[in-house]
Amino acid sequence: MHEMSLAESVVRIVEEVAQRERARRVRSVGVEIGRLAAVEAHALAFCLDAASRGTLAEGAEFRLIDVAGSGWCAGCARELPMTTSYDGCPGCGGPLRLTRGNEMRVSDVEIE
Repeated sequence: MHEMSLAESVVRIVEEVAQRERARRVRSVGVEIGRLAAVEAHALAFCLDAASRGTLAEGAEFRLIDVAGSGWCAGCARELPMTTSYDGCPGCGGPLRLTRGNEMRVSDVEIE
């Protein structure tokens, strides 16, 4: 399950922020997850809880933020929604270059 290694990386990033800011604890963390990122949100939520035990992020609210996929069609010169990484342009049938939806990032950290 690669969600555990992703969760450990998120917690490591959050811990670095908290320590740099001399926080007593982490209250909440926003994590953006693209729909095309091949991350199972429920598994990640479970792993974040486990990975944060014994850290400044233990007990923090981890908000998983859904990010829709989109891609650029060079033929039509426009950005279109994507539901799979191999979607084609519905207008011209050309390929779409994925521009959003395959990322995962820590978007915000609330500390005290």
